[in-house]
Amino acid sequence: MNHSLLAVASALALMATPALADPTPLIDTRPVPAEPRASTLPAHWQHGVFMEIFVRAYQDTDGDGIGDLRGLTRRLDYLQRLGVSGLWLMPITASADRDHGYATTDFRRIEPQYGTLADFDELVREAHKRGIGVVMDYVINHAAWSFPPFQAAVADRNSPWRSWFVWNPDPGPGWDIWGKVPWYDASTQPWTWTGSLKDLPPFKPGAPDVYFGTFGPHMPDFNMRNPAVVQYHEDSLRFWLNRGLDGYRLDAVPHLIENNAKDWNDQPESRALTKHFQDLIKSYPGRYVVCEATAEPIAYGDPALCGGAFAFNLNYEMMKAAKGEAGAVQKVADYYRSMSPTMATFLHNHDIFTGHRVWDQLHGDEARYRLAAASYLLLPGTPFVYYGEEIGLAGIDGKAADDDAPLRAPMSWTPSNRGPDGFTTSDTPYRALSLNRSRHNAESQQRDPGSLFNFYRELIALRRAQPALTLGRYEADQVDGLVWSFQRVQGRERVFVAINFGDTAASVLLPARAQALHPRSSAPAQGRVTLPPLSLRVYRLDPS
Repeated sequence: MNHSLLAVASALALMATPALADPTPLIDTRPVPAEPRASTLPAHWQHGVFMEIFVRAYQDTDGDGIGDLRGLTRRLDYLQRLGVSGLWLMPITASADRDHGYATTDFRRIEPQYGTLADFDELVREAHKRGIGVVMDYVINHAAWSFPPFQAAVADRNSPWRSWFVWNPDPGPGWDIWGKVPWYDASTQPWTWTGSLKDLPPFKPGAPDVYFGTFGPHMPDFNMRNPAVVQYHEDSLRFWLNRGLDGYRLDAVPHLIENNAKDWNDQPESRALTKHFQDLIKSYPGRYVVCEATAEPIAYGDPALCGGAFAFNLNYEMMKAAKGEAGAVQKVADYYRSMSPTMATFLHNHDIFTGHRVWDQLHGDEARYRLAAASYLLLPGTPFVYYGEEIGLAGIDGKAADDDAPLRAPMSWTPSNRGPDGFTTSDTPYRALSLNRSRHNAESQQRDPGSLFNFYRELIALRRAQPALTLGRYEADQVDGLVWSFQRVQGRERVFVAINFGDTAASVLLPARAQALHPRSSAPAQGRVTLPPLSLRVYRLDPS
């Protein structure tokens, strides 16, 4: 254990853990020495645009109807053409859920349906050849109910694995996490429950096998007060970093430590651990860290905590602005004025609580769709595009209001999306295909100069070409009704952006002579310029 871990252990008053007596290890807990190597990616790669990819949904290469790592490697040229600088892979480690991947069964093994470690290594190599970084989801807070150490802990209360999880025969009253009591009696096998968790029979106080699960009985929480658990995660993080991984999206970090029924979210101990893991990851040069912290995202974006965090709640206001709500336009402008440049912005992601697919939220209004994209692709922070967003991929039907399936349909590659060039050659893809695939597919969108794909491609290229859009400050913002204008400033370079979210024409005053970058024009502009309804204008200002 290194000195930094000892400091965290002291701060958390970590309890001692007996050595594992079982001669047959249930999981790989071997120490993984650090092997930091300099990144081969371009400088500031993490300030470009990322694509969030659900591997299961992206490209099937073996005909089983499920996307895989080889499929993603096959599509890297498409992603390079779009202009992305990084990929965030939703969990690709072995899991019990056979869907989203957050119920992890092995933290050092690739999900078999996705391929092998060799496939992962090939993906990283090929991405790096194209200047694209690869970041993967890492689930620190919990494991799956079928995680072998948890099963051993359930089977034997004297097992050395018991202390890897949180047990309490009588946790007391008042527990309520998102409408449920997060304590479960393992003797009743609650992970087999198929109904709503609110209808799960409560545990009996005093039962010896009551365990804690923030996200439900199927995902028991690790005991992060146990130094052996922290060390296991340290070694597992290094396992992937040593293979060339470029960083992590750390899942659910405010939930690492719960103190009591009142003090369960975003505790000081959780923050200390988050910073510790950030330091470990960034001890590898050029690596990137972004955290999921829904309650206090701005705090976690601070380099003194996680160093990057998703800008939850901004996404709702960006979508309202795109729909023409003046109050939301002002809120978006205000957010960027106070936002740390380390924040990660997005319109929505894989969780339904962040909203439906952009296409569905805007009812197919492509003009407003473009404004939604501009409201984060040209702004500070690190923008994250959700796979298929760039082609207008529509969602599919879900079973319930809280069902995430509508967000996780297969990527539409061709009008039929079947066959060698489509998502799969199988007649039974793992999930229904998007209903708007006949027009909103990557093949058709790339051919059409006026498509959403080519709009995203143009804005991403603008961001890459103009340092002010990549790294610049956000200045001189003004909101006049439904018109929002601002400047991005880096050194002597200034870029002026104006967005008209309204249905009627408006005008803005250029602060200097300017060259139009979007729509591109060879004639210089100056003075007051007209903004057509639902339009975007981007200018490079004369520095003289």
